[in-house]
Amino acid sequence: QVQLVESGGGLVQAGGSLRLSCAASERTFSSYAMGWFRQAPGKEREFVSGISWSGGRTVYADSVKGRFTISRDNAKNTVYLTMNSLKPEDTAVYYCAADPRGLRSINAREYDYWGQGTQVTVSS
Repeated sequence: QVQLVESGGGLVQAGGSLRLSCAASERTFSSYAMGWFRQAPGKEREFVSGISWSGGRTVYADSVKGRFTISRDNAKNTVYLTMNSLKPEDTAVYYCAADPRGLRSINAREYDYWGQGTQVTVSS
């Protein structure tokens, strides 16, 4: 079973940047599609971005397109989310997730493995 550990969250002013990391426990990570989701208080978990196992295909939610970049380093079993031009509405707990069957969906229920989340707070 893959274990995922996120890091890199924190408090940042609007307009600032953060880079989240998600480290996987297994080398089979390189064959999994990965996704980033977020959940704000009182709201449902929402898709942010996804990346195929090779990194050759990426998907973004419209709300983050042009500001966030997802990438991965399979040699380090790590996926990243670089967040620029952050807005207060980006405030949420950010989760990474893994789908062994490929980059198929933006639906959280399709992802098998989840990290514990990292808090991102953007002040205005």
